[in-house]
Amino acid sequence: MRSIKKIHKAEYSPIADLVTYSPLPSRSLQQIDPFLFLNHHGHQVYKPNNRGLPFGPHPHRGMETVTFILEGDIMHKDSGGHESVITAGGVQWMTAGKGLIHAEVSSTDFKKTGGPLEILQLWVNLPAKHKMTEPRYEGLQQESIPSFTLDEGKVTVNLVSGNWDGHKGAFETLSDIVLSTVYFQPGGKLNLEVPAERNIFFYIIKGTLKVNGQEVPFRNLVEFNNNAPELILEVTEDSILLFGHAVPFNEPVVAQGPFVMNTQAEIHQAYADYQAGKFGSWNH
Repeated sequence: MRSIKKIHKAEYSPIADLVTYSPLPSRSLQQIDPFLFLNHHGHQVYKPNNRGLPFGPHPHRGMETVTFILEGDIMHKDSGGHESVITAGGVQWMTAGKGLIHAEVSSTDFKKTGGPLEILQLWVNLPAKHKMTEPRYEGLQQESIPSFTLDEGKVTVNLVSGNWDGHKGAFETLSDIVLSTVYFQPGGKLNLEVPAERNIFFYIIKGTLKVNGQEVPFRNLVEFNNNAPELILEVTEDSILLFGHAVPFNEPVVAQGPFVMNTQAEIHQAYADYQAGKFGSWNH
């Protein structure tokens, strides 16, 4: 079985009135190549007439953002002219590539009526050959995310990208990255085989999972060694797992603010290009 290297507890780091837990990066873990960053917002309940999410216009280059909406909604706008409101169960995949400006806020309806909110945003690196690709965005509602059940219906996999036992994920991606949310009912079991050379991204959103016999509660990221393919997962309560895997890029990572490049010179260039207006204009 694949052994656990370390369990990383998500640190509480609220953003304005938004409950936020962040397990990656941390003092003890820079990345799980090519997975760079995770913010877990909520769970919380917004009152009516709220200000919603606080993420106004900001730039990105050299990476991708994958946003999982478990409850509530998120309205995406960007300098490429994309705009959409994605609701509970949906996912947004944005490839920043050579650069864009985007905002992630709550819909007018959510700000007016309030309600429960839980959203996760994962940053995935782009390899050097794709850093300067054309930006793109796709937002899919829950009904467009393929799902299938295992263990007599006790385990439901929502397959966001990549392939899983013949099932194909919702998003076409530039790199071979498998991403999914896995929902467990009490008593659910799942045996997984992930080739040892692939890095596993494993974050427990809700509940408690027994991972190869070791209990791990929610808001923890499990870092694995690359020593074997097999994982055995068991649960005794309703649980949700953010699960992914990929072959590591093994490239230098220089991250500064919203930019993720391979060298410090490329970071300086990103700031210069942004200030020169090369990321597009903001007309919202």
